[in-house]
This record gives sequence, structure tokens and C-alpha cells, in this order.
Amino acid sequence: MHPLDKFKYCPVCGSEHFEINNFKSKKCKDCGFTYYANPSSATVALIINEKNELLVVKRKNEPAKGTLDLPGGFVDMEETGEEGVIREVKEETGLEVASVKYLFSLPNLYRYSEMIIHTLDMFYRCKVEDLSKVVAMDDAEEYQWIALDKINPELFGLRSIKQGLMKFLAEQNQ
Repeated sequence: MHPLDKFKYCPVCGSEHFEINNFKSKKCKDCGFTYYANPSSATVALIINEKNELLVVKRKNEPAKGTLDLPGGFVDMEETGEEGVIREVKEETGLEVASVKYLFSLPNLYRYSEMIIHTLDMFYRCKVEDLSKVVAMDDAEEYQWIALDKINPELFGLRSIKQGLMKFLAEQNQ
């Protein structure tokens, strides 16, 4: 299924001649408008405590409800990736991020309202000065700290999180 199949009408003129142009776009045969399905930006926080343990949350909602995850989420309009990861960490854990460092990004597919959303997940190393204030909130059902050498990426429900953890852990062991 094409990511734009649910979009039946041109958003500019309302024409039903809004047809697939190529893999990433649809074009209106009547007014010529082309809409590109670019990925949505999302963030992932890697927060490590003084015991070399990673902060992990359990997903409260679908997709992958009940599986392990890392704090993070979609970047809002008018927000940088860094601002987005700081906000998401606060919303999900109550923690105040003191600094962020961009590490890498990975593409992902995220199921939302019966649609597949293409995302670009940006991974950040986040420093938090007071880890004692952590609490599971918003999309996080609970939290836990897991030693880096005990992390099993297969227990994480989202593809990019599994891949990102494998990459991050491999880099930590170099």
C-alpha cells in the first residue's frame, strides 16, 4: 500500500484526480499541485546514569503497547530536534534535560490510526543532572534502569529503537 493511498482528494482544489506521481508524491491532474510524503521527525533519548544503566520505559499505547522503548516522540512544528527531545523527556519522565548531543538517525515506519507513517528518528545522548525525579508519565507506563551490558534490543517494540540500540551499544564497546 502506498503511504498516500488514504488521501483521495487534492487538498488544494478538491479534485478526485489526485493520483500517485511517484513513490513519494501524489499529483493533481486538474490543478497540478504535487504533495510529497516526507518523513515526520521523531526523537529518541539515551539517558545513562552513574551506574552505566540506560533509562528505559514501557509503552503505554499502541503501536507496540507493553514493549520496552526509550523516551522520545514526534517533533512539533516550529521546534528543533533538540527542543523536541527535551520536551518529550520531560513529558514522559518528568526529567529536566541539561544538555543533548546528536548521535545518529534511522528511518522508521510507525503505525498510527491505521496508517503507516514514515519517520526519521533522531537519537540523542541526553544529560540529566537530577535523575532522582524520574517518574513514568504520558506515553510511558513505567520506567526502569537496565545495565548497558544487559540490554536486549529484541525486547524493544519499534524497529528503529532496536536498530538504534544495536548501533549505540556497538559504538560503546569500541
